[in-house]
Amino acid sequence: MKRPLYDPAAPQEVVRLPVAQGTTVRAYIKSLFRRHRRQFLWLTVVNAVAALSGMVGPWLLGNVVQKLSEGRTDVQLPSVVIGFVIALAVQTVFTRITRLRGAVLGEEMLADLREDFLVRAVGLPPGVLERAGTGDLLSRITTDIDRLSHAMRDAVPQLTIAIIWASLLIGALIVTAPALAVAIVIAAPILIIGGRWYFRRAPSAYRSEAAGYAAVASALAETVDAGRTVESHRLGHRRIQSGDTRIGQWVAWERYTLYLRMILFPIINMTHTIALAAVLVIGGGFAIQGWLTVGALTTGALYIQQLVEPVNMMIRWYDELQVAQVSLARLVGVREVETAVTTSEDEPNGRTVLADDVRFGYLEGRDVLHGVTLTVEPGARVALVGPSGAGKSTLGRLLAGIYSPRVGDITLGGAALDRMSAEQVRSHVALVNQEHHVFVGSVRDNLRLARQGASDADLWAALRSVDADGWVAGFDDGLDTEVGSGGVSLTPAQAQQVALARLVLADPHTLVLDEATSLMDPRAARHLERSLATVLEGRTVVAIAHRLHTAHDADVIAVVEDGKIVELGAHDELVDAQGPYAALWHSWHGDR
Repeated sequence: MKRPLYDPAAPQEVVRLPVAQGTTVRAYIKSLFRRHRRQFLWLTVVNAVAALSGMVGPWLLGNVVQKLSEGRTDVQLPSVVIGFVIALAVQTVFTRITRLRGAVLGEEMLADLREDFLVRAVGLPPGVLERAGTGDLLSRITTDIDRLSHAMRDAVPQLTIAIIWASLLIGALIVTAPALAVAIVIAAPILIIGGRWYFRRAPSAYRSEAAGYAAVASALAETVDAGRTVESHRLGHRRIQSGDTRIGQWVAWERYTLYLRMILFPIINMTHTIALAAVLVIGGGFAIQGWLTVGALTTGALYIQQLVEPVNMMIRWYDELQVAQVSLARLVGVREVETAVTTSEDEPNGRTVLADDVRFGYLEGRDVLHGVTLTVEPGARVALVGPSGAGKSTLGRLLAGIYSPRVGDITLGGAALDRMSAEQVRSHVALVNQEHHVFVGSVRDNLRLARQGASDADLWAALRSVDADGWVAGFDDGLDTEVGSGGVSLTPAQAQQVALARLVLADPHTLVLDEATSLMDPRAARHLERSLATVLEGRTVVAIAHRLHTAHDADVIAVVEDGKIVELGAHDELVDAQGPYAALWHSWHGDR
């Protein structure tokens, strides 16, 4: 059952991404198995051949011992040795194939998992990712993926191998010497009791351990990201204390999981010893009574001894899977995010954007916007200005359809944005903020994220419109130049230009610019905004203005203070009014 984690109309308090419930994890594992059922079948067949060839040796040795115990001389040792060698060769070859195919299968499953997580994460509403926090998402896509890499490459195929191997050995023991199967019945309860004790405690302990590590990663990432703020406010000691506390909690859980393993492993060793001792005692008694041949006793004892390795593998890799299951639950948890249901696919009748008596808050009972009403006519340039924390960016995100108002309506052409699908909203309205990303790949690939079928001529035209064609043409490989990690490193200003070029290619009719040029120096930003004027012609533009020259060029200026629009009008009109905007303008120009 999906959790209603995200409703854009609900108060947007910070909520971590969920950890998947057991039913969701099991359903996802089943889907992975279905995708790779042929590979699993092939792995099973090859592993069965390897296991069966490994049983030939004990069977041959049991026959030799039986013949010698009967005083027979027709042992034919050369034939026995040749049989051993052939069986060993077959086992070696098929064991190698098994491990190779298992590793390949693990890599394929891991690739599917990564792709599924990325596709689902990218498909989440932006509000979900904003509220989840950097540390939580980062730890899932790095630490949890790393843990799962080991499990997918080794644990899943090795556990499959161990189960098949153990099943065949037990079957061979029952066929060869049914009486010796009692040894398994004697030893199994000890292993079952110990395993139940361990596995009742291990999953929750490993989940807490993983959550503790995520908290450490989050604290470190947030401290590093805000390093200058920490230094300027002399918060270093408090951040170190917070980090030490989280590290201490994580280490405590690490020690607890280590304690659990220290109890489990001696129980496993005790089980092996009891099983072998039971075989020798029971088998020896039966052999003395003549109820069991010496050859069958020898073969059965060797099968029991061989059973030690697959049982160890099952326990070891199942233990690894306990750790991996936690990471898998955290990754699959994004599948339990249920977004608000779209109840209408109405197409807008026009391009007018209207905010009608809008109220919105990030926390329950604490609104950021209070009764905001604003009409943005098609083709208009509207600037939102005001002091930091006034609610400009929040209003911009509401107008872009990322959040929905708690009270009131945001409509586009008469259609409510919060009743449209995300894809439908994005086809009409686009948000560009001060956070821009360059993805690993060529400049061409980065641009075509906005429009897959764009020709090179379209790409150059988009770059030209944002004044980026010059420095791109300066690269030796032009549009084929690799950028991002491992390639050419772009400056923040160049990264913003690439993002704005994507905007040109996407070609929405309404744009919300949230300080989109804030990382550029004033001269470069002014130059870019001039070059954008032609591109933005005919489009509706809502600009959250950081520099007031943006407001100067706007058709309408909305002054936001304390979550309300306190002034609305053109630049000259508001300056003459000598109100809040005039004070901001004179302060920015240094007139006062």
